[in-house]
Amino acid sequence: MGKIAFVFPGQGAQYVGMGKSIADQYKSADEIFNQASEALGFDVKKMVFESDDDTLKITENTQPAILTTSIACLQPLLEKGIKPDVAAGLSLGEYSAHVAAATLSFSDAAALVRKRGKYMQEAVPVGVGTMAAVLGLSNEDVIECCKAASSEGVVEPANFNCPGQVVVAGAVNAVEKVVELCKEKGAKRSMVLPVSAPFHCSMLKPAGDKLAEELEKINLGEMNIPVVTNVTAEYISDKSKVKDLLIRQVSNSVRWEDCVKAMLEDGVDTFVEIGPGKVLGGFIKKISKDAKVLNVEDIDSLNKTLEELGV
Repeated sequence: MGKIAFVFPGQGAQYVGMGKSIADQYKSADEIFNQASEALGFDVKKMVFESDDDTLKITENTQPAILTTSIACLQPLLEKGIKPDVAAGLSLGEYSAHVAAATLSFSDAAALVRKRGKYMQEAVPVGVGTMAAVLGLSNEDVIECCKAASSEGVVEPANFNCPGQVVVAGAVNAVEKVVELCKEKGAKRSMVLPVSAPFHCSMLKPAGDKLAEELEKINLGEMNIPVVTNVTAEYISDKSKVKDLLIRQVSNSVRWEDCVKAMLEDGVDTFVEIGPGKVLGGFIKKISKDAKVLNVEDIDSLNKTLEELGV
């Protein structure tokens, strides 16, 4: 077997009850939910297990909820002695990766991503910015359409997820123009997404500036495994680079496809998606048909993954 990567999902993967079956059976996972409640000053377990979709959809709730669930789902793997060679995460998931790498303490990460969610939402008033997904065009074609639509306002590629799937973000009129231009270029699908802010574009720079102030207060630990970063798609093992990359990540494109390619080139052949949903696994399969993709989000998927890993 080659190398193992632990990968962590971003915003949008959340659902009510995520992580509950693992927290019910593993004390270490349950303890993560308790630590989150302590760090944030409210009952995170109650919010994740018993609230509703609308509550979980609020960005400053979504971000700590997904981080907490991901780190809770990680605990049984650590207990069984499964150690990854590298970690990565999509957007918010990069924080989970840094917790896995010991760069960030879990409590610091939980408090940080709640503020990150709040700052991202506040940076652009609701209704001013949006995002759209474009399927079936090359990265270059989408970049060209963004340039052509920029006369309408800010619009930039936000996520390069996998071949033929790019998400753009920016001002509403400009994003709608890109959707139109991409359809004309022959996109299979091009549609505005139901999101509350234009994540990962330059309109979010004020959120990055506020996040920088919060990161200043945090002491980072020595990294025990490398993390592949969204902004550069490169491996980093030096904690001195982490804060700058997390600040830039808020208003820069997420280069997920390149992150996965970097891990594949390094000999990773097994990816374990840890936390809610299977979105990253789907992207990875489109990037490499040969990659082994597993996930841990509930007891069934955990047991299946442990079996596949021969534990």
